[in-house]
Amino acid sequence: MPNITPEFLAYGFVWYVAFLFSTTCHEAAHALVAKLGGDETAALGGQVTLNPVPHMQREPWGMVVIPILSFVFTRGMIGWASAPFDPQWERRYPRRAAVMALAGPAANFTLMLLAAAGLRTGRSMGWLHVDAVTGRPDLPTLALFVFFSLNLLLGTFNLLPVPPLDGSAGIMLFMSESRAQRYLDWLRGNSFAMVGLLVGLLVFRYFYGPVQEFATDLLLRRHF
Repeated sequence: MPNITPEFLAYGFVWYVAFLFSTTCHEAAHALVAKLGGDETAALGGQVTLNPVPHMQREPWGMVVIPILSFVFTRGMIGWASAPFDPQWERRYPRRAAVMALAGPAANFTLMLLAAAGLRTGRSMGWLHVDAVTGRPDLPTLALFVFFSLNLLLGTFNLLPVPPLDGSAGIMLFMSESRAQRYLDWLRGNSFAMVGLLVGLLVFRYFYGPVQEFATDLLLRRHF
């Protein structure tokens, strides 16, 4: 067990709030775009909302239990959430389903850009500070950095074109309708979720570092 200090609890609180809000935005984006495209499955479940409660009720383990436990034992935070959709709607409108799938990562990248804008603006206006002796950022700076890092990670990871990640459905945007339906026959007709997730995690660990460095250098380092 880690040493539970006030600093540890404050850091964990910041991470959990960022995780909860970012994941809620991700799933709400899926639900909203699906509703606009004609599938109200998630909307009827109350998921077109930035209120995290409906999302937590749908995935209590992924939204509450596992994130908190993972932070307590590893100082990192992992978790998951989901938004339901109608498989028949997906087959009828594969491109709409692709846009719905990509809406989640798009929400994460939007939050990442807002966090970067907040950091740059706060820095230039003198609102954000880093302790000159310890190098520790103040709470607003820490919170914005966490939002930036977490949403870059979530958006990038979910774009991987392997099931069950959003990229596996997002690539249908570049297919003809008939090809997309054949692809769905293959994708949904097999239990690839666990294998795809393992492949995604293995691949992600090798290419995310350069992606993170590029995004951080482009959006932040030149201004800090």
